Amino acid sequence: MTPSAQSAGNAPSPIAALALKLVGGITILAALVDFLVLLLPPDLLNRAWQITTATQLVDRGIVPLVGIALLFTGFWIESYVSGKRGSGNLMLDARLWTCVLACILGLIFAVLTPIHMNNVRLQSKDALAQVSTEATEATNQLEQRLNQEVTQQRDRIGSLLNNPEQIEQLVASGNVTAEQAAQIRQFEDSPESLDEFLTGQASELRTRLETEIGSRREEATKRVRAEATKASVRISLSSILLAIGYIVIGFSGLRRLFAI
Repeated sequence: MTPSAQSAGNAPSPIAALALKLVGGITILAALVDFLVLLLPPDLLNRAWQITTATQLVDRGIVPLVGIALLFTGFWIESYVSGKRGSGNLMLDARLWTCVLACILGLIFAVLTPIHMNNVRLQSKDALAQVSTEATEATNQLEQRLNQEVTQQRDRIGSLLNNPEQIEQLVASGNVTAEQAAQIRQFEDSPESLDEFLTGQASELRTRLETEIGSRREEATKRVRAEATKASVRISLSSILLAIGYIVIGFSGLRRLFAI
């Protein structure tokens, strides 16, 4: 077998080049269609839409990059087989527009990074404000409920003091214990101790419930901050890496194409 025949036998197949270019082109076009669908309908003033869209774009951002890699691999195999370094008309060369697309995508992901980080920061700020508002509302509702309960307890005990027979009936029915009945009778001799007793009970209950509200507020604050940090770091880093990859490929490709 002659060396030329051996070289031809060992050369990459033109079919492989065609397949790689075809798959790469389809991958890029399908990804661009997917990006377009994600952007429709646009709601640019909605921060939640911006965050969701940016997250989905970054999560799908690797797909066109893979398509570009496949496309250029196909072109490289084709040039290796044919021995030609480029086509005659550069404006009709698919590699040129692929590099331009890579540069555009790189710039988009580069701009997307600070925008997404700022949106996540503002969303986290709003969520923390909402947590604080809910905690304040819960505290106010607690205060109102305690005041109502104190008033109801005072009226109930006052009614029992005016009707001693009812106290005995409640003890007999098991609704009031003997110790509670004895304590109620003590209030008859010392009315001022009733207010002290009710105020003390309300204070203990207030302290316990305020502690629970504070704990829930702290947990909610930690959860909001942790989720914001995860969303910001993951998407921002991924977007930066995608931007670097696209820009490096795009500008390197343009420099080589114009150098040919």
